[in-house]
Amino acid sequence: MFRTSSLLLALSASLCSATNLYVASYAGNITTLHLTAQDGSYQLQTAYENAGCAPNPSWLNLDQPRGYLYCQDEGLTVPNGTLSSFSVAQDGSLTLLDKANTISGPVNSVIYGPRNGEQETNTNDSAGSAASSWTLADNGTFAFLQSEYFTLAQPGPNPSRQDAPHPHETILDPTGQFVLIPDLGADLVRIFGIDPSTDLLTELTPLKVVPGSGPRHGAFWTPDGVNGANSTTFLYIVTELGQTVTSYAVTYPAAGGLAFEEVYTSNTYGNRSEPAGTAPAEVQISPDNRFLVISNRNDSSFTIPSPSSSSNTTTELSDSISTFALNQDGTLSFRQLAPAGGSYPRQFSMNRYGDLVAVGLQYSARVVILARNVTTGEIGAPVAEIGVPGNVTCVVWDE
Repeated sequence: MFRTSSLLLALSASLCSATNLYVASYAGNITTLHLTAQDGSYQLQTAYENAGCAPNPSWLNLDQPRGYLYCQDEGLTVPNGTLSSFSVAQDGSLTLLDKANTISGPVNSVIYGPRNGEQETNTNDSAGSAASSWTLADNGTFAFLQSEYFTLAQPGPNPSRQDAPHPHETILDPTGQFVLIPDLGADLVRIFGIDPSTDLLTELTPLKVVPGSGPRHGAFWTPDGVNGANSTTFLYIVTELGQTVTSYAVTYPAAGGLAFEEVYTSNTYGNRSEPAGTAPAEVQISPDNRFLVISNRNDSSFTIPSPSSSSNTTTELSDSISTFALNQDGTLSFRQLAPAGGSYPRQFSMNRYGDLVAVGLQYSARVVILARNVTTGEIGAPVAEIGVPGNVTCVVWDE
């Protein structure tokens, strides 16, 4: 019988003397890093490497209560992607449990289903213009459940990027009843209802965004921290091609589905001039539920000391991370633009207390840990960093 875990990729950390982080890289490995702290100083070291998710790991989901790590492999040069599962030891070492072919190009996933019953993971397959669901067993294995294929009648306003549907993220709504998939190619946020008896997904009326804007990632926010159909709820969508962040008030009509009303939009630089070619990527709500944080790739907004220079005489360009304060009415107040610590911050994650941010720098091929002021929300200087072979695609905490 298939059963599974707790919720999703959890905000999972408290730094004591040592903490594990898991890093996915297109080079083929999941790398376990150990972050240690002593007398206010931090050190980041490579502990293990595991090639079980090769050839091109793109996303990681940690099911911490059960001790499993799920990895999506994008399969950049082969016909299919893969989904893999690993058991996680206390020291951060991984043991491969199961692996199966998926539709081409999986880049993201979410775990959904009841906490105390059978659960599934939904992976979106950008290159394959599809999404797949897999039933997760309580022993770490999994079985295929369903696939949804998407089509596009004609290319979008940006034909070089919108030649086909390109689903980029899978988001679970706060009630656990719906799965949302931002589709960069189709300028839609696709909505799926979850059948509570079978966990099968049914596609519903999507949210349409500005043509040519290319939605990439999103995050839900409930101002009072209470999740439910009667709670005040907002959805924030970051567009990669439009370089914007837009908030929508979310309601749950009695007839079913989700309804959206736009309440705010700006570029990801707080309506300052955005650099040409910038490509926003990740968006997350801070653990204290007060701030929205966005990574901006390819903007080269800062010059920082190169980590390879012991004397700090060598510099390099750095992309950025934007911080906004969340307002009760769903609008945003720009707070800060900070260096991301290198090039192409494809993904980041905050530790449980929100005082450290782990950034996966795709083109710099490294992970940097940035200090963060939990009172102001502002991101500070690096406290630790380490090179990771290949293009870094994802980094998650395990505390």
